[in-house]
Amino acid sequence: MRKSANYNNETGDCELSNMDRITLAGSNAFQAANGYDYMENNCIEEPTKLCEFKKLNGRILKTVDSVYQDVGSADECRELCLNSPYRCHSYDYGDTGEMVCRLSHHSRATLADIQDPYLEVPEAATFELSSCYNVSIDCRSGDMVARIQTSKLFDGKIYAKGSPNSCVRDVNSSLEFELSMAYDNLECNVRKNGLGRYINDVVIQHHDKIVTSSDLGLAVTCQYDLTNKSVTNEVDLGVHGDIQPALSEEVTVDSPNVAMKITDRNGEDIMQSAEVGDPLALKFEILDRKSPYEIFVRELVAMDGVDSSEIVLLSHFDAFKFPSSEVVQFRALVTPCMPTCEPVQCDQEDSTGDLRSVISFGKRRRRRSTSAAHEDMLLVQSIQITDKFGFEQDLNKSGSIGSEAVFIPNDGLCINVAGLIVAATVFLSAQLAIIAAWTFIWQRRRLSSKLSQDGMSVSVSLPSQLSSSRTDSLCKLYDTGYIHSRRF
Repeated sequence: MRKSANYNNETGDCELSNMDRITLAGSNAFQAANGYDYMENNCIEEPTKLCEFKKLNGRILKTVDSVYQDVGSADECRELCLNSPYRCHSYDYGDTGEMVCRLSHHSRATLADIQDPYLEVPEAATFELSSCYNVSIDCRSGDMVARIQTSKLFDGKIYAKGSPNSCVRDVNSSLEFELSMAYDNLECNVRKNGLGRYINDVVIQHHDKIVTSSDLGLAVTCQYDLTNKSVTNEVDLGVHGDIQPALSEEVTVDSPNVAMKITDRNGEDIMQSAEVGDPLALKFEILDRKSPYEIFVRELVAMDGVDSSEIVLLSHFDAFKFPSSEVVQFRALVTPCMPTCEPVQCDQEDSTGDLRSVISFGKRRRRRSTSAAHEDMLLVQSIQITDKFGFEQDLNKSGSIGSEAVFIPNDGLCINVAGLIVAATVFLSAQLAIIAAWTFIWQRRRLSSKLSQDGMSVSVSLPSQLSSSRTDSLCKLYDTGYIHSRRF
């Protein structure tokens, strides 16, 4: 069903189109043309599953198509617009009366040629339909396909979440687009969740480079019925009548249940973590020992989970890690075979270092493609790998000793800060004691020297008439003492 038509009045030609003013809103695709009549189909069905409305504050439409009273909420009014018998493109609620819902097929794209279509009401608001999406999932034998139908021309891209560059579909001005995600494509990151259940996340991005608030995220799921089926084979020997068939065979075949384990080189199970450099191996086995299937392992890769780093594994390997993560995720595609798997030619290095061709009969990486892609099984296993730098171990050890440890490698001694402080205190105390003793001795000596100088400065003057006295008179003067000498 077409959305619009152009009628040429002169020639009588009628041109049908699946575009209209809504799908081409904002593109300036309409031009004035004399002699043409433009018509739109107002009864066509549009996508209504995922719809976005834009709020226009301070205005309501002067005329509407439908008015509903006693509507409980704005959400109920929104549902009335989406489920209306005509193409509803805007609504308002509670602005013209309590619990009143008004619907209209008009929007700003259809009101460009009408003068003053809105009433300016500060407290009011009109909700205008921006775009709608219908999403459908097609679950096929080897992949899932997400199909999107929009009500407005879409320019952007659709991609699997986490793989915006490797599992993506660019869309240019289209109303319908799709994204195929194969189960055996490791780039699309389809996850197996239970028996026969596959899930993935899809992002619809409007801008080519950045993610905005108008983008949508979808969770898609495919569920397959993998229960056992009974197969009956009856052999008709050509005898007709009441005789029952001579042979009746009923066979029930179980699907193989394959497990991937991370082991050491001897095949023994290890913990969920290892250290860089540990010798490891990947072990693939069918859990049911009586299963008639054999398996081939191919496309074995190790990833860091950020969709930016990966390596291909060929044989036994030592534990490694990516710079961006300590978790290494292994992914492999396993192809079941009945009754046996075909051998492949592998190049193996012998003791002399030369490569020689060896026939492999299974459980190695397969180097040829397979036509039965729907039979492949995706196995995922993760392990935490720690590096050998020892930063965390050193931090743990230092935490147990304390942050006061000081190492002196020149002397080969180890002391702590408390001991160092005590030794420094004793040394400073000894220095202060020595300085105090020296100061005390120096003051004593200075005082003694001053007293000695004061004693030497006292002079004894004798009158001239006694200068010629006899020696015994002078001796008598010394015998009388210092006090008596001051009388003269």
